[in-house]
Amino acid sequence: MSIQLRSADSVAFDIISLGEIMLRLDPGDGRVRTTRHFDVWEGGGEYNVARGLRRCFGKRAAVVTAFADNDVGRLLEDFILQGGVDTRFIQWRKFDGIGRDVRNGLNFTEKGFGVRGAKGTPDRGLTAASQMKPGDIDWDDVFGRQGSRWFHTGGIFAALSETTAELTIEACKKAKEYGTIVSYDLNYRPSLWKSIGGQAKAQEVNREIAKYVDVMIGNEEDFTASLGFEVAGVSEHVTGLEVDSFKDMIRRAVKDFPNFQVVATTLRDVHSATVNDWGAICWHDGEFFEATHRPKLEIYDRVGGGDSFASGLVYGFMEFDDAHMAVEYGAAHGALAMTTPGDTTMATVDEVKKLVGGGSARVDR
Repeated sequence: MSIQLRSADSVAFDIISLGEIMLRLDPGDGRVRTTRHFDVWEGGGEYNVARGLRRCFGKRAAVVTAFADNDVGRLLEDFILQGGVDTRFIQWRKFDGIGRDVRNGLNFTEKGFGVRGAKGTPDRGLTAASQMKPGDIDWDDVFGRQGSRWFHTGGIFAALSETTAELTIEACKKAKEYGTIVSYDLNYRPSLWKSIGGQAKAQEVNREIAKYVDVMIGNEEDFTASLGFEVAGVSEHVTGLEVDSFKDMIRRAVKDFPNFQVVATTLRDVHSATVNDWGAICWHDGEFFEATHRPKLEIYDRVGGGDSFASGLVYGFMEFDDAHMAVEYGAAHGALAMTTPGDTTMATVDEVKKLVGGGSARVDR
C-alpha cells in the first residue's frame, strides 16, 4: 500500500518542520571546558530533517520556529538561509536586552573520540521556541493556502514545555486535516523531561501525539521511554539477534496505533565514539525492510546522524514510493552525514546514490 502524498504541483513545499533551532558551539578536537575557540553551526532535531531534504535532496523545505530578535537570532536565520530552507514561518520575539524574558538556545557540543563519547551541554532556558503555544501559528495558511506534502516534528520540541507539546498536537491535527503526511521522531531526552514529569509525562504526551502520526521514527529507548513498549532482551542498542525483539515491539506499537503507516529506526552498536556498526530497519504495510548493514563504520561526528537517516527515509518514500529504497537512502545518508562536522548534512544526492548502489570510498577524480 502506497503512502498517499499530496501532488508536488499543488503545494508550495515538499516538507515543513516544527522545532527549536539552536546555535551549536563546537570546540573542534578539543573540550568545551578548555577550548579558546569554537566553530559555529545551527542545529535542531526537527529542523535537520527539513534541511537535509533541501540541501542534499533538492526538495522545497520550510521551518516553523521562533527566535529572539537579536544578533544571535539573525545569525541563526543566516545559517538557515544558507541551507536553502524557507524562513517565512519564523516567529520573531522582541528581545529585552538581557534575556530575562526570551532568549535563543545555545548548544555546546563535543564530537567525542575513541572511548570519550560525544557530549552536549545545552543552554536553552526561556528560549523563544520553548514559549511557542497553540494559536501562535496560522496552520490553515501553512498547510492549506501554502501547503506541504510532508510535515515533520519530534519529541525534543514537544518536551520543551507544556505549550510546545500542545502546539505539536495542534499542528499534527491540522496537517492531517489537509492530507499532509506527518512524521515524528520520538527522540527521547531524559534531561528535557525530568523537570516536567519525567518518563510518565513523556509517555502521556507522546502517546497522544502518536494518534496523529503516519511515520514514526525512534530507537528502542525511544519506544520504551516515550511510548511504554518494553523490548525483551535489549540492553542498549538493537543489533544482531536483538532485531527480532525490536520487530516484536514494532508489531505491538502498530497494534496500539493502527494509524502508523511506517515505523523506522536506525540500528547502532557503539564500539567507540568513532567506530559504530550501523544499519536501519523499516516496517511498512505489514513487512520489514532492512538496509545494508555497515559494520565498523568510521564516524567523525555522530550528532545529527539519526536526523539525516530520517531525511533520507522521507526522500525515499517521496521519490520512489518504496520502503526498501527509503530505508536504504536513510541509512546511507545518515552514514555520510556522520563523516563531516556539524548537525546538518554536507552530503550530495549523488554520494548517497553511490553508497546505496554499493560504491566504495575510492577517490573520485
